[in-house]
Amino acid sequence: MASADAQTAHDFSFPSIIGGELHLADYQGKAVLLVNTASMCGFTPQYEGLQKLWEDYRDRGLVVLGVPSGDFGGQEYGDDAAIQEFCEVNFDIDFPMTSKTVVRGSDAHPFFKWALDVMGDENAPKWNFHKYLIGKNGDLVASFDTRVKPGDDEIIAAINAALPSN
Repeated sequence: MASADAQTAHDFSFPSIIGGELHLADYQGKAVLLVNTASMCGFTPQYEGLQKLWEDYRDRGLVVLGVPSGDFGGQEYGDDAAIQEFCEVNFDIDFPMTSKTVVRGSDAHPFFKWALDVMGDENAPKWNFHKYLIGKNGDLVASFDTRVKPGDDEIIAAINAALPSN
């Protein structure tokens, strides 16, 4: 989780879908595209683009991090095993994923509360597949709404600017 005095995204961790913790501090020096995902959403095909970003940019320092959530229309499976199976079988996902997580409201994971404080209401997730780009130093550098696909020019440009080699 994180303390109330979090300064960067590196101050947060999430339970991993495969057990243990995913500490964002472990990605220091890399860019992270953190995406709240859902398995039964009209935008679920974006998993394909997220996997492609992961494959194309991971060697250059990009981490794609999926954060499954049922907050929008209950469009996520109830347990982590079903989510993981869906992602592997249907989209061959191998980028890191968290356990199912609340991303909005009073019960939201502390990262999402922090992101709301840092970036404002206009950059809060309003549906599944909202994307936050975290820079190599843990700063939030961009926010992309659901309709912006993983391969869109604005995401690619932001990722290229945030990569460690830049």
